[in-house]
Amino acid sequence: MELEKVFDIEKLAQIASDIWHEYWPCLLSNEQIDYMIEKFQSEKAISEQIKTENYTYYFLKHNNEIVGYTGISDKKDYLFLSKLYILKEFRHKGLGKLAFEEIKRLGYNQIRLTVNKNNTNAYHAYKKYGFKTIDSVVTDIGSGFVMDDYIMEYQNIL
Repeated sequence: MELEKVFDIEKLAQIASDIWHEYWPCLLSNEQIDYMIEKFQSEKAISEQIKTENYTYYFLKHNNEIVGYTGISDKKDYLFLSKLYILKEFRHKGLGKLAFEEIKRLGYNQIRLTVNKNNTNAYHAYKKYGFKTIDSVVTDIGSGFVMDDYIMEYQNIL
């Protein structure tokens, strides 16, 4: 697995839209998916996150092929793993774990993330990776939508 820094934000936004429209309909309404893509995963949103929120995005590459993407934000005391998405045809092949191993190599002592409380597949995967649930939060994201998440943390022993 290789992390390749994203410079083609248009391509990233398209991959994000494809994944979100494929993965999330079993958990979120189409209206919320479209709203969240526009708010968090559009070209404009991604560019703004990079510019003002200390975000870096990477394509996840395996055997020289893009298999997904990740978005991280360097916080004062920890790395915030904001996004880790694998394209459908590459899921359940251990690539998420390989991607997380690469993220750990970035050298942070603590890695935090939020995961939708109903996204049991991701929740259990993160627990297998060594994350512990430290809190839960309901975040109003506007337009009548909320994110109902667990906050999870990984202690990286360097």
